[in-house]
This record gives sequence, structure tokens and C-alpha cells, in this order.
Amino acid sequence: MSESLTLALLLGTGVSAGFVDSIAGGGGLITLPMLLSVGMDPKLALGTNKLQATFGSGSATLHYARAGAVRFKDFRRACLLAFLGSTLGSLLVQQLNAGVLKRFIPVVLVLVALYIWLRPQLGESDGVPRMSRPAFDSLFGLGLGFYDGFIGPGTGTFFTMAFMVWLGFNFTRATAATKLLNFSTNLASLGVFLLFGKIWLLAGLVMGAGQWCGAWLGSHLVMRHGARFIRPIFLGVVLLITLHMVYLAWIKP
Repeated sequence: MSESLTLALLLGTGVSAGFVDSIAGGGGLITLPMLLSVGMDPKLALGTNKLQATFGSGSATLHYARAGAVRFKDFRRACLLAFLGSTLGSLLVQQLNAGVLKRFIPVVLVLVALYIWLRPQLGESDGVPRMSRPAFDSLFGLGLGFYDGFIGPGTGTFFTMAFMVWLGFNFTRATAATKLLNFSTNLASLGVFLLFGKIWLLAGLVMGAGQWCGAWLGSHLVMRHGARFIRPIFLGVVLLITLHMVYLAWIKP
């Protein structure tokens, strides 16, 4: 396959992944297999994936902020802790095997999906916070930031659930806040992969352009249609992430 055709495929992949990721997360399920399928080394694919994902989360965050769904000043501490956690996770994954944790995460994702399925009103409107913001930022900002840098799949799902369950956010606000924190974790992880020289810059920028456009469209639809639009896509993405991780951790030889 010629380089121009490869880049065209990566551009289209970025658009579709940016659209899905801005709504429910899970864009990596689309982009990472594509990067691997064009013959890229796994670590190079992971680094390139972080580069293009940064464009998508940045685009979605910008649109949500302009629409008034999220304000950076309300999440400064959470972003800083998420950035720190992702940096530590990205550094650690260069040295350790994350295989054991990968076997455990699908179970958690199934529980998340069941919880949302059995609570159809979750995220329809704002609820009562169950945790203080400092405690939330320390536990979920740092913890999920570390997880995103170390493994990654399902991070957006976990952030969104945490915002809804512990801070009482509705689905739209939770999705917008998730993209802001995802942008922080992507930037941190991207820095580590740049440090180790594990990025195909041209491919990452081409996919990033697609991500930017797809994420703009997805975040626009979220702001227009709200929770009823997000919920089925969110559940579908959780199911796909779960099946993907079960295959990788338990089935694939």
C-alpha cells in the first residue's frame, strides 16, 4: 500500500474515532488496530495513537467549553493531578507488564454497563454530590490519570461514571468534563512517548486532523441532543471495549 493511500485511510479513521470518542470514549478501539494493521511497531503505534488522540480530546474540549458545558478553572486541580498520574503511568508501562490488570478491567466494565442499564435515569439531570471536589480530584484525577497512561482502554467510561455517580453531573456535563481530563492525560502520555521517540509524526498529525473534525461534530451533537443521545452510544462503546479487552486478555493466544 502506498504512503498516500495509507495516510488517507488514517485520516478517515481519525474522523470516525474522533466522532465516537467525543461522545462516549473508546476511540482507541478504532485507531489503534488501524495503526497496527498498516505494519506499525506496537510501541510506535501507541505513541502515534496518543498524538492523534490529543487532537480529538482537544477539539471536543474546546467545543464543550465554548458551549458552556465545562470551565477549565473548575477543573484545574483535577487536570494537574490527571496529568501527573498519566505521566507516571506512561513511564511505568515502559518497564512493567500490564497483563494482569488487563484481565481485571473487563469485569469492572461489565459492572459499569449493568449499573447504567439498570438505572435509566442516571445522567438525565444533575444530582447531589457524594464526594468533595478535593477528594474526587485526588482519587479519580490522579488514579484514572495513572490508569490512562498505564493501560488506557475505558478511561473515558470510568471518568464519565465517576462524574455522574460521585459529583452528580448529568450525562452532558460528565462527558464534557471527561474530555477535558482526557486532554490532560493524553498530553502527559504524549510527552513521555515523545521522550522515548515512539511516534510517527506525519501519521499522527494526519489522523489528528481527522480527529479534530470528528470530535467537533460529535461534541456538537452531544450539546444539541443531550443524555438521550449519549446513553445508547455510551453503552455500546462500553460493550465493545469490554469484548475487545476480554479477547486480548483471555482469548488471544
